[in-house]
Amino acid sequence: MSSGNKQPEELRIVLVGKTGVGKSAAANTILGAEEFESEASSSSVTAKCGKARAEVDGRGVSVIDTPGLFDTELTNDTIIEEITQCICLSSPGPHVFLVVIQIGRFTAEEQKTVEIIQETFGAEAAKYTMALFTHGDKLKKKTIEEFLSRNQKLAEFTDKCRGGYHVLNNEETDRSQVLELLKKIDRMVTINGGGCYTNKMYEMAE
Repeated sequence: MSSGNKQPEELRIVLVGKTGVGKSAAANTILGAEEFESEASSSSVTAKCGKARAEVDGRGVSVIDTPGLFDTELTNDTIIEEITQCICLSSPGPHVFLVVIQIGRFTAEEQKTVEIIQETFGAEAAKYTMALFTHGDKLKKKTIEEFLSRNQKLAEFTDKCRGGYHVLNNEETDRSQVLELLKKIDRMVTINGGGCYTNKMYEMAE
């Protein structure tokens, strides 16, 4: 690996989003192992931030899974407090926040989730953010671009994300979709000079 491309030896990824969008399943897909409990539910299977690490395509990848917002059993304030622990778990900080959004209707709750994440981590976080769309099979014959063209608020959000967006099909066993995701993250990290989102950035956002 050349030193000029600023690719981190170990990639640190944090997944955030609304309850039930497939965060834990996406984490497992990225790692290629069932590290996190995952099921469709209105209450978050993940009550606390959890971290798992795996070798993916010859390099270390750490994934931090966080509790979902708009949980039926926990308040958003409680969840946000827990989500902020991801900064410590990914010390010195995450290279990328993957904001997980399920393909389908972009509801008011999904919109509010995006706003809460932006407010919590501040404007600087956009440089380290990518939208990760799960349930890619639901696009059927549509492209993700067609889907975004019909969701103005969602398109505006992805435009703000320096990492852009990626579609993941959690049912797909082909690892190429994960390797493509990591390439996109690496490109974003390179643009960011190899840096990550730090605790200092979070303190300034508070």
